[in-house]
Amino acid sequence: MDQGRGPAHPESAASAGDRLLGRTLDDRYLLIDRIARGGMASVYEAKDLRLDRTVAVKVMHANLAEDRAFLERFVQEARAAARVVHAHIVGVFDQGEADGVVYLVMEFVPGETLRDVISREAPVAAVRALALLDPLLQALAAAHAAGVIHRDVKPENVLISPDGHVKVADFGLAKAISADTQHTATGGVLIGTVSYLSPESVIDGRTDARADVYAAGILLYELLTGRKPHQGDSPIQVAYRHVHEDVPAPSATVPGIPAYVDALVARATARDRDQRPADAGVLLLQARRVRQALLDDLDDEPGLTADLTPIRHAMVGESTREVADSGSEPVHAERTDVLERELFAPSPSAVHVATTAATRPPAPAPGSPVGSRTERRRRRGVVPIVLALLVALGLGGGAWWLGVGRYTQVPGVLRVSQAQAEATLADAGLQAKLGTGAYSETVPEGNVLASDPGAGDRVLDGGTVTLTLSLGKERYDVPSVRGMSEDAAQDALAAVKLVSSPSQEIYHEKVPEGRVVRSDPPAGTSVKPGTSVVLYVSLGPKPIEIRDWTGRDAARAAQVLGDAGLKVSITEQYDNTVPAGRVISQDPIVGPLFRGDTVNLVVSKGPELVTIPSGLRATGVGYATQVLEDLGLKVKTRHSDAYLGLGFVSSVSPGEGEQVPLGSTVYLYLV
Repeated sequence: MDQGRGPAHPESAASAGDRLLGRTLDDRYLLIDRIARGGMASVYEAKDLRLDRTVAVKVMHANLAEDRAFLERFVQEARAAARVVHAHIVGVFDQGEADGVVYLVMEFVPGETLRDVISREAPVAAVRALALLDPLLQALAAAHAAGVIHRDVKPENVLISPDGHVKVADFGLAKAISADTQHTATGGVLIGTVSYLSPESVIDGRTDARADVYAAGILLYELLTGRKPHQGDSPIQVAYRHVHEDVPAPSATVPGIPAYVDALVARATARDRDQRPADAGVLLLQARRVRQALLDDLDDEPGLTADLTPIRHAMVGESTREVADSGSEPVHAERTDVLERELFAPSPSAVHVATTAATRPPAPAPGSPVGSRTERRRRRGVVPIVLALLVALGLGGGAWWLGVGRYTQVPGVLRVSQAQAEATLADAGLQAKLGTGAYSETVPEGNVLASDPGAGDRVLDGGTVTLTLSLGKERYDVPSVRGMSEDAAQDALAAVKLVSSPSQEIYHEKVPEGRVVRSDPPAGTSVKPGTSVVLYVSLGPKPIEIRDWTGRDAARAAQVLGDAGLKVSITEQYDNTVPAGRVISQDPIVGPLFRGDTVNLVVSKGPELVTIPSGLRATGVGYATQVLEDLGLKVKTRHSDAYLGLGFVSSVSPGEGEQVPLGSTVYLYLV
């Protein structure tokens, strides 16, 4: 699991609902941001309040923290890892448990992982691939010298800082995982990532430094080619190929890679672990020899190729074929079972008896002085010889019975129904026993996926063969995560072996901010384990920006605001300056608002109109002025053409009965 990805962490948004963020463990480690999440733990960027430094804190998932046996192993391995100090190993500072939270404090390494480099650059040139591998092997060599095995070498555990410095994380911690948490289909403990597991780890769980060497060889192959050597539809298929198939030569995928580079990969990934370098220190020396040859621009180096090419011995069920380091032609031999040769070899007693009879001196010729004595001696010796032959026959028969006679060859029963398999075994004099079922992408449910012993193996007459029945294709329904926090949704996905992809944020009117709106694939979809599921997390209601509609057409304003999901409240009033139908004022003027919020508009009815009253003619100017002013009008006087100075109104403008805006000026013409 990588610690960090540069100065900004992509996990930050996804960890917004993390209940551990902001928490201080043991009054010392303040968890600031979640920077990685895996099947075993989550990693946080944290502040060491005591020493005022940034650290990485790995917090184990709750289901592991409840396992006391796991805790004991975790503490032991953390102590072992802390003892390994090296420039290319992530330092382990502290380990503890606080209120049920089990954690490990490590050196904080910002930057990227080797997985990022492979995704971005692979296939890389051989000389660069070995340059990237060198610090990893240095770290593994230091650990192996201290008696610590990594057990989970993979690109995600190789951290690269912005200045290019390489550090390896998670030393020895894989051992802390119990046999109850990870298994192969055959019941063995499966420690580490399946793409980098050594064959012996798959078969019987045995791990030593050579398991790390194997994983480093796989990693080198991946750098050189950009792909993993063994691929399959399920982890079981990948593990099967580790056991039964050699890693192909990188040059088969990327032509032009020198033969001595192919030989280095073959040596590191030999299925027979005795053919691999004893530890990472030995592989480091070999890798540096190869890198120097590359720097010297050597297209071919037969001596180096011969030194590195592993001797391949026949494995059980394969033809005996051995390829020498010198690169000479392979030596052909008869197809034979190695185990049978050892199991059914003649006993030392039988060999001794046969040798004694074969090397007995010849009898003297007839008529010799000692002939009669020899004849008598021969007759006396007949009985012992006969007895010896009987003994030899008895031993041979016993050897046959102990070796071959009492054994039956297991018939092939793969891919047939349980009933058919049991009948076939019964016909061979064997009994069937059902083992734990396993999922399969290719074998139909209920049919035999594997048998132990396998087809062609020998078993005692009347013995038992354990059948592993296919459970069919492993599928899980995507759980319903709507309304959950992002963290809870990720836990729900992990519980059914699904993987959470980087979340997407969307606006939603009903789902509160920080809660999951939906998933893709949607809830209820049946998918393979390991399927990536995208979570869509709510940002809350979408904000609505509005404009200032003051002085603009009120009908248009109401339509636009309504279409945006806002409510509009309109109040009308007279206004002498704003034309009718236009907005006098708006509240609020700017956003953001949210769907359902109200915008208040005051709309102009235009100016208020006043009717000029009748009956003003022939009245005194004082009276007429008072009447008009009481109506809210302004009054000005003018002399008519027949002005005599009498002070009476002869006419009004605008005329009587006409309507004018409130506050308008009315002219009185006097005589």
